[in-house]
Amino acid sequence: MISISSNLNLMIKAAEKASKSVIRDFGEVEKLQVSKKGPYDFVTKTDKYVEKILIEELSKSKKHYSFITEETGKINNKDKENFWIIDPIDGTTNFLHGIPHFAICIAHMSNNEIISGLIFDPIKDEMFFSEKNKGSFLNNQRLRVSKKNSIKNCLFSSNQEGVKFSDLNMRCSGCASLDLAYVAAGRFDGFFHNKINIWDIAAGSLMVEEAGGVVNDISNYEKNNIYIKASSIAISDKMLDSLKNF
Repeated sequence: MISISSNLNLMIKAAEKASKSVIRDFGEVEKLQVSKKGPYDFVTKTDKYVEKILIEELSKSKKHYSFITEETGKINNKDKENFWIIDPIDGTTNFLHGIPHFAICIAHMSNNEIISGLIFDPIKDEMFFSEKNKGSFLNNQRLRVSKKNSIKNCLFSSNQEGVKFSDLNMRCSGCASLDLAYVAAGRFDGFFHNKINIWDIAAGSLMVEEAGGVVNDISNYEKNNIYIKASSIAISDKMLDSLKNF
Protein backbone atom coordinates (compact mmCIF):
# COMPACT_ATOMS: atom_id res chain seq x y z
CA MET A 1 0.00 0.00 0.00
CA ILE A 2 1.43 3.37 -1.05
CA SER A 3 1.55 6.04 1.63
CA ILE A 4 0.70 9.47 0.25
CA SER A 5 0.46 12.90 1.85
CA SER A 6 -2.80 14.65 2.63
CA ASN A 7 -1.99 17.19 -0.09
CA LEU A 8 -1.59 14.53 -2.76
CA ASN A 9 -4.75 12.81 -1.58
CA LEU A 10 -6.57 16.14 -2.00
CA MET A 11 -5.09 16.56 -5.49
CA ILE A 12 -6.28 13.09 -6.53
CA LYS A 13 -9.81 13.72 -5.28
CA ALA A 14 -9.93 17.11 -7.02
CA ALA A 15 -8.77 15.62 -10.32
CA GLU A 16 -11.24 12.76 -10.11
CA LYS A 17 -14.13 15.14 -9.47
CA ALA A 18 -13.11 17.49 -12.29
CA SER A 19 -12.62 14.60 -14.70
CA LYS A 20 -16.35 13.87 -14.73
CA SER A 21 -16.97 17.17 -16.53
CA VAL A 22 -14.04 16.55 -18.87
CA ILE A 23 -15.30 13.12 -19.91
CA ARG A 24 -18.87 14.38 -20.35
CA ASP A 25 -17.85 17.34 -22.48
CA PHE A 26 -15.39 15.32 -24.52
CA GLY A 27 -18.36 13.24 -25.63
CA GLU A 28 -20.10 16.47 -26.64
CA VAL A 29 -17.03 18.15 -28.07
CA GLU A 30 -18.72 19.43 -31.22
CA LYS A 31 -21.22 21.39 -29.15
CA LEU A 32 -18.65 23.29 -27.13
CA GLN A 33 -18.40 27.04 -27.58
CA VAL A 34 -14.81 28.11 -28.04
CA SER A 35 -12.96 31.36 -28.25
CA LYS A 36 -9.55 31.65 -29.86
CA LYS A 37 -6.69 32.30 -27.44
CA GLY A 38 -3.65 31.78 -29.65
CA PRO A 39 -2.51 30.20 -32.89
CA TYR A 40 -2.86 26.64 -31.61
CA ASP A 41 -4.37 27.22 -28.21
CA PHE A 42 -8.08 27.43 -27.47
CA VAL A 43 -10.05 28.14 -24.34
CA THR A 44 -13.22 26.13 -23.87
CA LYS A 45 -16.04 26.30 -21.41
CA THR A 46 -14.76 22.99 -20.11
CA ASP A 47 -11.29 24.45 -19.45
CA LYS A 48 -12.73 27.27 -17.35
CA TYR A 49 -15.23 25.09 -15.52
CA VAL A 50 -12.66 22.40 -14.71
CA GLU A 51 -10.29 25.05 -13.36
CA LYS A 52 -13.10 26.38 -11.16
CA ILE A 53 -13.74 22.90 -9.76
CA LEU A 54 -10.05 22.31 -9.08
CA ILE A 55 -9.63 25.64 -7.28
CA GLU A 56 -12.72 24.99 -5.16
CA GLU A 57 -11.65 21.46 -4.23
CA LEU A 58 -8.03 22.36 -3.46
CA SER A 59 -9.18 25.31 -1.36
CA LYS A 60 -10.98 22.88 0.95
CA SER A 61 -7.63 22.13 2.60
CA LYS A 62 -7.97 25.51 4.36
CA LYS A 63 -4.21 25.96 4.10
CA HIS A 64 -4.72 29.16 2.11
CA TYR A 65 -2.19 28.25 -0.59
CA SER A 66 -1.91 30.62 -3.54
CA PHE A 67 -2.57 29.49 -7.12
CA ILE A 68 -0.91 29.65 -10.52
CA THR A 69 -3.37 28.59 -13.19
CA GLU A 70 -3.48 28.57 -16.97
CA GLU A 71 -6.78 30.39 -17.32
CA THR A 72 -6.76 32.82 -14.37
CA GLY A 73 -3.04 33.37 -13.81
CA LYS A 74 -1.72 34.02 -10.30
CA ILE A 75 -4.14 34.11 -7.37
CA ASN A 76 -2.50 35.31 -4.16
CA ASN A 77 -3.84 33.97 -0.87
CA LYS A 78 -2.54 34.23 2.69
CA ASP A 79 0.21 31.68 2.05
CA LYS A 80 2.44 33.08 -0.69
CA GLU A 81 5.20 30.49 -0.25
CA ASN A 82 3.01 27.56 -1.28
CA PHE A 83 1.25 27.37 -4.63
CA TRP A 84 -1.13 25.01 -6.36
CA ILE A 85 -0.16 24.99 -10.05
CA ILE A 86 -3.06 23.99 -12.31
CA ASP A 87 -3.59 23.20 -15.95
CA PRO A 88 -7.25 22.16 -16.20
CA ILE A 89 -6.80 20.54 -19.62
CA ASP A 90 -3.33 20.17 -21.06
CA GLY A 91 -3.84 19.25 -24.69
CA THR A 92 -6.84 21.50 -25.36
CA THR A 93 -6.39 21.33 -29.13
CA ASN A 94 -6.48 17.53 -29.00
CA PHE A 95 -9.59 17.75 -26.85
CA LEU A 96 -11.37 20.04 -29.29
CA HIS A 97 -10.61 17.80 -32.25
CA GLY A 98 -11.85 14.68 -30.52
CA ILE A 99 -8.36 13.24 -30.02
CA PRO A 100 -8.30 11.33 -26.70
CA HIS A 101 -4.90 12.55 -25.54
CA PHE A 102 -5.07 15.25 -22.86
CA ALA A 103 -4.71 15.50 -19.11
CA ILE A 104 -5.62 17.32 -15.90
CA CYS A 105 -2.47 18.60 -14.20
CA ILE A 106 -1.89 19.71 -10.61
CA ALA A 107 1.36 20.40 -8.78
CA HIS A 108 2.21 21.69 -5.33
CA MET A 109 5.15 24.10 -5.23
CA SER A 110 6.69 25.19 -1.93
CA ASN A 111 9.40 27.88 -1.86
CA ASN A 112 9.96 27.48 -5.62
CA GLU A 113 10.40 23.69 -5.34
CA ILE A 114 7.90 21.20 -6.76
CA ILE A 115 6.88 18.92 -3.89
CA SER A 116 4.16 16.81 -5.49
CA GLY A 117 2.61 16.39 -8.91
CA LEU A 118 -0.36 14.72 -10.54
CA ILE A 119 -1.20 14.10 -14.21
CA PHE A 120 -4.54 12.43 -14.86
CA ASP A 121 -5.56 11.09 -18.26
CA PRO A 122 -9.31 10.63 -17.70
CA ILE A 123 -9.99 8.87 -21.00
CA LYS A 124 -7.42 6.12 -20.44
CA ASP A 125 -7.99 6.25 -16.66
CA GLU A 126 -4.26 6.66 -16.03
CA MET A 127 -3.39 8.53 -12.85
CA PHE A 128 0.30 9.49 -12.73
CA PHE A 129 1.53 10.99 -9.47
CA SER A 130 4.72 11.66 -7.57
CA GLU A 131 6.03 13.20 -4.37
CA LYS A 132 9.49 14.49 -3.55
CA ASN A 133 11.73 11.63 -2.35
CA LYS A 134 8.85 9.13 -2.56
CA GLY A 135 8.95 8.04 -6.21
CA SER A 136 6.60 8.21 -9.17
CA PHE A 137 3.60 5.99 -9.77
CA LEU A 138 0.97 5.10 -12.34
CA ASN A 139 -2.22 3.77 -10.75
CA ASN A 140 -0.15 2.66 -7.72
CA GLN A 141 2.56 0.94 -9.81
CA ARG A 142 6.10 2.29 -9.37
CA LEU A 143 7.55 3.99 -12.44
CA ARG A 144 11.13 3.93 -13.74
CA VAL A 145 12.61 5.69 -16.75
CA SER A 146 13.93 3.78 -19.73
CA LYS A 147 17.30 2.00 -19.50
CA LYS A 148 18.12 2.19 -23.22
CA ASN A 149 21.62 3.51 -23.85
CA SER A 150 21.61 3.62 -27.65
CA ILE A 151 20.02 6.84 -28.88
CA LYS A 152 19.19 5.15 -32.19
CA ASN A 153 16.75 2.88 -30.37
CA CYS A 154 15.11 5.69 -28.42
CA LEU A 155 11.84 7.55 -28.97
CA PHE A 156 11.57 11.24 -28.13
CA SER A 157 8.78 13.78 -27.92
CA SER A 158 8.77 17.53 -28.49
CA ASN A 159 6.77 20.41 -29.89
CA GLN A 160 6.56 21.11 -33.62
CA GLU A 161 9.74 23.20 -33.58
CA GLY A 162 11.59 20.37 -31.87
CA VAL A 163 10.40 17.80 -34.38
CA LYS A 164 11.55 20.02 -37.26
CA PHE A 165 14.90 20.73 -35.61
CA SER A 166 15.90 17.22 -34.57
CA ASP A 167 16.82 14.13 -36.56
CA LEU A 168 16.01 11.95 -33.55
CA ASN A 169 13.15 9.45 -33.68
CA MET A 170 10.40 11.90 -32.80
CA ARG A 171 6.74 12.25 -31.90
CA CYS A 172 4.65 15.39 -31.37
CA SER A 173 1.68 14.44 -29.20
CA GLY A 174 0.24 17.85 -28.35
CA CYS A 175 0.26 17.22 -24.60
CA ALA A 176 3.49 18.11 -22.80
CA SER A 177 2.39 16.82 -19.40
CA LEU A 178 1.68 13.34 -20.73
CA ASP A 179 4.96 13.41 -22.66
CA LEU A 180 6.79 13.89 -19.36
CA ALA A 181 4.66 11.25 -17.65
CA TYR A 182 5.55 8.88 -20.48
CA VAL A 183 9.26 9.61 -19.98
CA ALA A 184 8.82 8.72 -16.31
CA ALA A 185 7.05 5.51 -17.35
CA GLY A 186 9.72 4.56 -19.90
CA ARG A 187 7.35 4.92 -22.85
CA PHE A 188 9.36 7.87 -24.19
CA ASP A 189 13.09 8.08 -23.64
CA GLY A 190 13.28 11.86 -23.64
CA PHE A 191 11.33 15.09 -24.02
CA PHE A 192 12.38 18.60 -24.96
CA HIS A 193 10.40 21.76 -25.58
CA ASN A 194 11.07 25.49 -25.87
CA LYS A 195 8.96 28.40 -24.66
CA ILE A 196 6.64 26.38 -22.47
CA ASN A 197 4.67 27.38 -19.37
CA ILE A 198 5.15 26.17 -15.81
CA TRP A 199 1.65 24.65 -15.54
CA ASP A 200 2.44 22.35 -18.48
CA ILE A 201 5.55 20.83 -16.90
CA ALA A 202 5.52 21.35 -13.11
CA ALA A 203 4.02 17.96 -12.25
CA GLY A 204 5.83 16.08 -15.01
CA SER A 205 9.29 17.43 -14.22
CA LEU A 206 9.11 16.04 -10.69
CA MET A 207 7.70 12.79 -12.06
CA VAL A 208 10.70 12.24 -14.32
CA GLU A 209 13.17 12.98 -11.52
CA GLU A 210 11.40 10.70 -9.07
CA ALA A 211 11.41 7.92 -11.68
CA GLY A 212 15.20 8.15 -11.91
CA GLY A 213 15.51 10.61 -14.79
CA VAL A 214 17.09 14.04 -15.15
CA VAL A 215 15.51 17.42 -15.88
CA ASN A 216 17.18 20.80 -16.34
CA ASP A 217 16.49 23.64 -13.90
CA ILE A 218 13.00 25.10 -14.46
CA SER A 219 12.90 27.34 -11.38
CA ASN A 220 12.85 30.56 -13.44
CA TYR A 221 9.18 29.90 -14.15
CA GLU A 222 7.83 33.45 -13.92
CA LYS A 223 8.91 34.27 -17.46
CA ASN A 224 6.57 31.57 -18.80
CA ASN A 225 9.15 30.83 -21.50
CA ILE A 226 10.77 27.77 -20.02
CA TYR A 227 13.13 25.56 -21.99
CA ILE A 228 12.93 21.99 -20.73
CA LYS A 229 14.95 18.88 -21.49
CA ALA A 230 14.12 15.65 -19.66
CA SER A 231 15.30 12.10 -20.19
CA SER A 232 16.73 9.00 -18.59
CA ILE A 233 20.24 9.32 -17.23
CA ALA A 234 21.47 6.69 -19.70
CA ILE A 235 20.95 8.86 -22.79
CA SER A 236 20.91 12.35 -21.27
CA ASP A 237 24.36 13.42 -22.50
CA LYS A 238 23.68 12.06 -26.00
CA MET A 239 20.33 13.85 -26.19
CA LEU A 240 21.79 17.14 -24.96
CA ASP A 241 24.65 16.85 -27.44
CA SER A 242 22.19 16.50 -30.31
CA LEU A 243 20.24 19.54 -29.06
CA LYS A 244 23.10 22.01 -28.63
CA ASN A 245 21.47 24.60 -30.85
CA PHE A 246 17.86 24.03 -29.84
